[in-house]
Amino acid sequence: MAKSKDINLIAESSSTRTEWALVSDGNIIEHALTQGLNPFFQTRREMSHVMRMELPPVFFNHRWNHIYYYGAGCTSDEKRKIVEASLVAQFKTPVTVKSDLLGAARGLLVRDPGLACIIGTGSNSCFYDGENVVKNVRSSGFILGDEGSGAALGRLFLSDALKNIAPASLVNQFFDEFKTTPDEIMDAVYSNPMAAKNLRSYSFFLSEHLDNSYVRDLVSTEFSRFFERNVCQYDYANYPVSIVGSVASTYSEILLEVAQRHGITIRKIILRSMPGLVTYHTT
Repeated sequence: MAKSKDINLIAESSSTRTEWALVSDGNIIEHALTQGLNPFFQTRREMSHVMRMELPPVFFNHRWNHIYYYGAGCTSDEKRKIVEASLVAQFKTPVTVKSDLLGAARGLLVRDPGLACIIGTGSNSCFYDGENVVKNVRSSGFILGDEGSGAALGRLFLSDALKNIAPASLVNQFFDEFKTTPDEIMDAVYSNPMAAKNLRSYSFFLSEHLDNSYVRDLVSTEFSRFFERNVCQYDYANYPVSIVGSVASTYSEILLEVAQRHGITIRKIILRSMPGLVTYHTT
């Protein structure tokens, strides 16, 4: 391993998953995944516990040069300070904490200006000038926003399932596959601070049934809402859109179809921001 002074730690976190990479001279020399971190739903102590319990020991072997952390929920100084305090306590290393949206933009576009979007557990969008986010339509979270996200798709399908609107055969298959009941679903959504994560996991059931017209219409309509309520507020005629996230990657075919109907050009759809973040921080 290179000397610790030559190594940066880059972390990119959604509410579902955190990706960690030790980077030297533009190369990832150690890589790990842990559960997601979000200061809206976890305390500093809870986040520190995740790091200590889930990261391999090699991540704590040295004092690294710098930590660049991009995370969900890091939208205010108050929330960023919670994450920063947790990281400093664990790694004893200087830290820069930024939002997951800036991480997505830098991971997607590196230093090129353009429109960058996240469609994963949640959703978000921005205009990026090659260095920083300069315009953002507020995401508003999985209750008030997050159009097109896994949480939104899961919420819509479960609502239809519980109200007997979704096709009965599909609903029965869902409950059999997840070995759950309507009462347990209600508890998972309303009694869990990480409800968005649960909703996202249910949403991927839909990806197995895209030949069902109900499913395809639900996904297509929700992606249309994402473009109408978010992307159409930017200069999309002059800047193509790049998107990162598990839901975008899973439903890329439908996403491209819907974008075309709205006259929106998609430059790329990728699963992970980390490769671009490594490039950004080493060039």
